[in-house]
Amino acid sequence: MYYAYFESVLPDRIILKMKVLYGVQATGNGHITRARVMAPALQQAGVDVDFLFSGREPGKLFNMEPFGDYRCRRGLTFYMDGSRVDQWKTVTRNAPFRLLRDIFSLDLSSYDLVITDFEPVSAWAAKLQGVPSVGIAHQYAFLHPLPDSKSDFLLRNQVRLFAPATKMLGLHWHHFDKQIFPPLIQAPLFEVSEIENKIVVYLPHDDLEKIGHALSIYPDYDFYIYAAVSEPQELGNLHIRPFCREGFHRDLASCHGVICNSGFGLLSEAMQYGKKILSLPQKGQAEQESNAELLSYLGLGIVVESLDSEQLATWLELPAVEKQSFPDLATLLAEWIASGCETKVDELVATVWDDSKKTAESSLQLQ
Repeated sequence: MYYAYFESVLPDRIILKMKVLYGVQATGNGHITRARVMAPALQQAGVDVDFLFSGREPGKLFNMEPFGDYRCRRGLTFYMDGSRVDQWKTVTRNAPFRLLRDIFSLDLSSYDLVITDFEPVSAWAAKLQGVPSVGIAHQYAFLHPLPDSKSDFLLRNQVRLFAPATKMLGLHWHHFDKQIFPPLIQAPLFEVSEIENKIVVYLPHDDLEKIGHALSIYPDYDFYIYAAVSEPQELGNLHIRPFCREGFHRDLASCHGVICNSGFGLLSEAMQYGKKILSLPQKGQAEQESNAELLSYLGLGIVVESLDSEQLATWLELPAVEKQSFPDLATLLAEWIASGCETKVDELVATVWDDSKKTAESSLQLQ
């Protein structure tokens, strides 16, 4: 049965409501951000959603109010050594038997559909129990050949193995003539402005002291550095801030540029705010290395290996960049899901990129 239960019964009609389990890979904030965008869109479309998060300790999740009474599982994650993936710890500290136990114990009998944002527990449970599933994640773009050196046969199979789905929808900054959707991100939370020489820095796995040492030699710039601290700190031109989604977006909206890793979500948000980008991909993380290559390929940002690069000084002096306009993908996908995923994916892709073009043209007219 495609719909789980009757929402209400009237004399002349029955209103049906779909019940969905939405699995979210919580290792990166980008996955959670997409879920925050999809949650109200699915609710508006009349879909009843339960959320499951894995890949991060529950105590390290923050601003989770939009997800109600969500569940957590251990799942799988990367372990970092600074900005580099520690492959030994990643292999030895993940718990495959716990993962299998969580997969086999997840009862999906009350759900009509599973949505997975690259979350393995819900994805594999759906596959094994024969429940239809839709994968919505940046990683599914790697199922298509991309103009980079990372999205090869091996990576494609890793994506399929990690979080399989009946339909897998990949997201990227360009369609590359493939069935790839634009970024799924929230509209700007604050009015876009620009404070000259204000730079936002988000390198959560890098040593804060090393970041400060590299940036303090540029006294003409104010660096707002988001890090794992409990209270704000003022150190000359370095303004250290604790992790806070609202505060971060407020600074993002008003800054001149962003220094960050090559995670898809934050890069997409920076583009939408019209902020120039200096990106340091996490080493050993194929997704981020691919993002960095395509960031350069599309001319959307500058990529460096470290903050000691001479390119940092050059980048700081670069002018502002144009905003990238992305369509309301959340509403489109939520309505598509609520209707039973009837429209073919290739038709949906064509529709959304056409909407993206119209959004960009409308934005230019308003400037």
